[in-house]
Amino acid sequence: MTDQTSKTPLLDQCKVPAELRKLKESQLRQLADELRTELIDAVSVTGGHLGAGLGVVELTAALHYVFNTPDDRIIWDVGHQAYPHKILTGRRDRIRTLRQGGGLSGFTKRSESEYDPFGAAHSSTSISAALGMAVARDMDGKKNHCIAVIGDGSMSAGMAYEAMNNAGAMDSRLIVILNDNDMSIAPPVGAMNAYLSKVLSSKPFHKLRHIGEDLVKILPRELTKRALQAEEYARGIVMGGGTLFEELGFFYVGPIDGHNLDHLLPVLKNVRDNLELGPVLIHVVTQKGKGYAPAEKSADKYHGVNKFDVITGKQDKPVANAPNYQNVFAKGLIKEAEHDDKIVAITAAMPSGTGLNLFGERFPARTFDVGIAEQHAVTFAAGLACEGYKPFCAIYSTFLQRGYDQLVHDVAIQNLPVRFAMDRAGLVGADGQTHAGSFDSAYLGCLPGIVLMAASDEAELMHMVATSVAIDDRPSALRYPRGEGVGVELPDRGTVLEIGKGRIIREGTKIAILSYGTRLQECLKAADELQMKGLSTTVADARFHKPLDTELVRRLAKEHEVLITIEEGSIGGFGSHVVHYLATCGALDSGLKIRPMCLPDKFQEHNKPQLQYDEAGLNAQHIVQTAISALGYEEAAAANRRA
Repeated sequence: MTDQTSKTPLLDQCKVPAELRKLKESQLRQLADELRTELIDAVSVTGGHLGAGLGVVELTAALHYVFNTPDDRIIWDVGHQAYPHKILTGRRDRIRTLRQGGGLSGFTKRSESEYDPFGAAHSSTSISAALGMAVARDMDGKKNHCIAVIGDGSMSAGMAYEAMNNAGAMDSRLIVILNDNDMSIAPPVGAMNAYLSKVLSSKPFHKLRHIGEDLVKILPRELTKRALQAEEYARGIVMGGGTLFEELGFFYVGPIDGHNLDHLLPVLKNVRDNLELGPVLIHVVTQKGKGYAPAEKSADKYHGVNKFDVITGKQDKPVANAPNYQNVFAKGLIKEAEHDDKIVAITAAMPSGTGLNLFGERFPARTFDVGIAEQHAVTFAAGLACEGYKPFCAIYSTFLQRGYDQLVHDVAIQNLPVRFAMDRAGLVGADGQTHAGSFDSAYLGCLPGIVLMAASDEAELMHMVATSVAIDDRPSALRYPRGEGVGVELPDRGTVLEIGKGRIIREGTKIAILSYGTRLQECLKAADELQMKGLSTTVADARFHKPLDTELVRRLAKEHEVLITIEEGSIGGFGSHVVHYLATCGALDSGLKIRPMCLPDKFQEHNKPQLQYDEAGLNAQHIVQTAISALGYEEAAAANRRA
């Protein structure tokens, strides 16, 4: 029995979509309001991506009401907007575990629910996946629907158009919903557009249109051409921005108000019931942050938020003890650009996420946001480098994977001095496995000629920005993590480092720890603990992965009994290169005990970063344990206990 004092009495009845579909259409408005209330309350507790979800509350309710999910597949692009979907698909009781250790993912995830037919966290994949499912359905002789929901920002990626081009040529029954909440590519929506969308998505109009197409086939060629042009022109006037999608082979419907259920429901039903339609695109206009005043007023519509007070909207942001790495990168780049007018900066739809919003405020004409188009960003940077400019391509490590082919062919093979700034290198906490910067050291380390650096603290990051500027004869990349630095004093401007040379931080005699990146602080903690155990320990900061400081590596191998390498990346990265070098130069023949420490060979789940690094075995206690084990002290102690 439903609690009469509940703020969400209808939502309480709808634990899964089958129960939602038992409601009357007239009740959906109330359900949507309750769903929005629940979403705001839940994210206020967990933090996460709020604005996108608020914008699709009505659309989510309408989709699950009209379509027979999970048999009908709904594929959400990126997944930022999928929180309302999770609440309606049996996960409401866990929604306050969102992005917490052991809790719900912040994105759609196949292993989490049968209502998530495709996992998503990087953008612009939904249409391709939905088309694959639609073709599989056709081959199996099934009749279910495949619906891709893609935001307008994701339409800046070429993959979306590649998928649409393929879908238009195949004529498979596919529904794409374009959630237009930022670009405003549509004219104002209202009653007339809603009425026309309803008519044009109906069976009678579709049949009438085919009759017209058959009729013009028997007309003289010139009249046929003019008739088709007139039909296309008329649809362009009536439907606004649909001509492009029509040219790609889609039947275009819209734009319609994505918050008006009286507009949404008839169109979705018409498209659902018209099985003669091939690929169709429904253009839905929504407002990001809809229904929550602080989000509506926010510049980014509360895209990503910390925990917050529902009444005031004030976010719970801890006071930073040190500047975050992305802003240190921006500071370093600004300082260099003040002395070099050839420096330009490129981002792929992440200006604030990479700190390039700060660079853009200082140098707007030298800052380029190319949208969610990493492949284009890399080759665009290559073109700038060809003409003597010094491009810094600031892209998260995980997103740079999308531009890898261009990085190899358009940058590395041509030996062009493009500078890659890889933010979010290493583990990233709540965003989890899809956003972890785990693989860049491995996928870049195999490329001939590239210079690879990793900052151990924020001052080193400024030095590496300056060093990148000075590298004008080949590509380079520097990696740095998410979050705050360690609190070291920052220079006014970075100093150019000697290429391929590391540094000794602390001298010892028995154990050597060679760090690449920001695990250096944990290495120093480990060295203190080992010193207390009577084990003299050297700590070195590699600084460079390529070219490797072979002189430093040889010295550490020669003068110590144990050599430990540590990095915030997968196997195949820095440590693998060190081991390969030592093996080929014969240094391992002397009995050196080498222990590479890197991320485990698994996709780690979301959690607090400290706990993720505990799970990965890359904190100070794990370094100590590795050293003691390598020396055989554990075995000796165990043997003494047995004796």
